[in-house]
Amino acid sequence: MVSGKGGTGKTTVATALAVALAEGGRRVLLLEVEGRQGIAQLFGLESIPYEQTHVAVAPHGGDVYALSVDPEAAMLEYLRMFYNIKRGGTALKKVGAIDFATTIAPGLRDVLVTGKAGESVRRRNRSGDLEWDAVVMDAPPTGRITRFLNVNDEVKDLARMGPIKNQAESVMRVIKSPETAIHLVSILEEMPVQETLDGIAELEVQGLPIGAVFVNMLQEETLPEQFITDGTGLGAEQVSAGLEAAGLAATPGLVASLQQEASDHRSRVLLQRAERERLDAAPVPLIDLPYLPSGVDLRGIAHLARTIREQAPRGRR
Repeated sequence: MVSGKGGTGKTTVATALAVALAEGGRRVLLLEVEGRQGIAQLFGLESIPYEQTHVAVAPHGGDVYALSVDPEAAMLEYLRMFYNIKRGGTALKKVGAIDFATTIAPGLRDVLVTGKAGESVRRRNRSGDLEWDAVVMDAPPTGRITRFLNVNDEVKDLARMGPIKNQAESVMRVIKSPETAIHLVSILEEMPVQETLDGIAELEVQGLPIGAVFVNMLQEETLPEQFITDGTGLGAEQVSAGLEAAGLAATPGLVASLQQEASDHRSRVLLQRAERERLDAAPVPLIDLPYLPSGVDLRGIAHLARTIREQAPRGRR
């Protein structure tokens, strides 16, 4: 499961993680649960339906499938699986009862979504083997992830017996399994880092399995260390000399613009270093992912996937 504060790129990271896990001929299912169709946009698709859709081929023959979990469709599936309700479920849909139920009881949506994820993890093919080598969920934001994952514990305590209780217990066994990891995505800015640290603390208290923190959109340090540490700035003469050496005209406007860009870069580097120190103190492994200046496309996702595999902690490949 991949969670993170909005704007940190958790959907991109979840997609890259799925590609990384698929490398070498594996089959990976990528789940989207918030209905934003963010995964579809990354692959240039209009939308991804509530059925497995092939979206990518990983290096050495792996395959990534994606599925957008729709709560209404999940409820109809739930009614068919556990109560053998077929026509009745369709009738409920027509009168809007299902949408009404999931709207007035937001926790029900989470039960249905996590239930679909749990079913995907346990599903076996005709040969008796697991259908998927890995399932990756683009999960809700960090501020909601603990409640999202614990909703089945609450349902389990409310329902004393029957298929609802059994389903909730089954899902919680998957979530708290050693094979499950909740990864968090952050960028090196104060609010995302603080939310990540708070998320780690909450997950630890609840006994939920924490994986790694993906430090996303990490900008490369391109200026000399002396400039970063002494704070004197790049002088106009120094910038002009560099431009002339490159065969460019050192106009006053260009010189001033480059000086400002260098100053902004220095501020960014100092911020990154300070926030990195805070994350380094957390009891989880960190995986650094670079900033993609040209934007996120299929080539960029492949690059992030390679970076993840290179840095993946042992036992998580």
